[in-house]
Amino acid sequence: MNDAKLTASELVAAYATGELSPVEATQNALQVIAERDEECNAFCLVDEEGALEQAKASEIRWRDGNPIGWLDGVPTSIKDMFLSQGWPTLRGSRCIDKDQHWDVDSPVTARLRENGLVLLGKTTTPELGWKGVTDNTLTGITRNPADPTRTSGGSSGGSAAAVAAGMGELSVGTDGGGSVRIPASFCGIVGMKPTHGRIPLYPASPFGALAHAGPMARSVDDTALLLDVLSLPDHRDPAALAPPIGTFREAVRRDVRGLRAAFSPDLGYVDVDPEVAAIVRAAVTALSEAGLHIEEIDPGFSDPKDAFDILWSTGAAKWLDSFPSGSETKIDPGLRRVWEQGRTFSASDYLGANAERAALGILMGEFHTRHDILITPTMPIPAFEAGHDVPPGSGLSGWPDWTPFTYPFNMTQQPAISIPAGQTSTGLPVGLQLVGPRHSDDLVLAVAKLLEEIRPWSPR
Repeated sequence: MNDAKLTASELVAAYATGELSPVEATQNALQVIAERDEECNAFCLVDEEGALEQAKASEIRWRDGNPIGWLDGVPTSIKDMFLSQGWPTLRGSRCIDKDQHWDVDSPVTARLRENGLVLLGKTTTPELGWKGVTDNTLTGITRNPADPTRTSGGSSGGSAAAVAAGMGELSVGTDGGGSVRIPASFCGIVGMKPTHGRIPLYPASPFGALAHAGPMARSVDDTALLLDVLSLPDHRDPAALAPPIGTFREAVRRDVRGLRAAFSPDLGYVDVDPEVAAIVRAAVTALSEAGLHIEEIDPGFSDPKDAFDILWSTGAAKWLDSFPSGSETKIDPGLRRVWEQGRTFSASDYLGANAERAALGILMGEFHTRHDILITPTMPIPAFEAGHDVPPGSGLSGWPDWTPFTYPFNMTQQPAISIPAGQTSTGLPVGLQLVGPRHSDDLVLAVAKLLEEIRPWSPR
């Protein structure tokens, strides 16, 4: 069986029948990495020997009829922000010492191992995951498999590029302002930021209430299966939620026809590329024809960028203040500016921004008493030229200026997913974002599944 285009769900079905083995799937993923990663630069570490050892152990479990999880043997990667025993976690930074003991697994890494997934390696990130594209002076520029002259997005751009290119079926990223959804949209895959606390984090993120981890996959079913794995509890995160009732792999098939949805094409203040707008509107029309009751209406808030900037830059500054002396000369110049900006804000500024964040969450909670789901574009633009922090010639000053649909919902801590909606005339993917009330991860996945069924999409 040729597994080059199989999803994770299809892989495990093939394992169960014996048509395919985890070793064959892992060898295939490693072959695609060898063929495509020089162009995409999605990985900063590939552990071929370790991956094949894990795959052989999974093969024995499947042969004996004893898989240890729904995704046992699926080739997977993790962003280089998650601690991983035996692998350095440099977070794209020259300021982190590679030669130290790496003997702790983050909750994400631990859950993947416990459920038998095959860890291929670690994917690229901008330094400390600070921006919406993926490049750093340590590993270079990560590019979009759909068009390598274009950015993959970020900060989980390595994970998105890996999944989109077939370098493993699954990955896990982090999302503090859109870092799972931005590259998912640009690369044409599914990327989900679940409710804050749904996936336990350790160490605690300096970005606090903004910080999430999220599954990245080529199908909604795979996203749900991976979220089931990642949602298992871990005592090291005091903000972690209780385990969900039921499973996401079952909830994804919930019938959502008849739900009340709101479509906001621009949140009331965003300039959207006309081609992107048309693609998203066509997908919304398809959802309406499939049975959602959709009203075109804005949620009713103004751009919270100023408050987000305070929360983001103070978190970065707190983190960087702990770095060794002289780090100012080694870090990304853009990150250094964020560090300097964060140092200018007072405790009162931070508390004021946090109060604005809370008020935005209350407003969205009230909005969702009338609308079960909010639909927006994921990004207002398609992927732009790689190697730039902002679209060339745009005059924009920073990455939040071109990601206005994502960071507000980090502030509100709501679940949000990007799912492919189509592609531009030049073949660049375009994502649609679904946002649900806090704790409605199952609903968001179910609506995403409906869109996937009525408008099938393959990123390759």
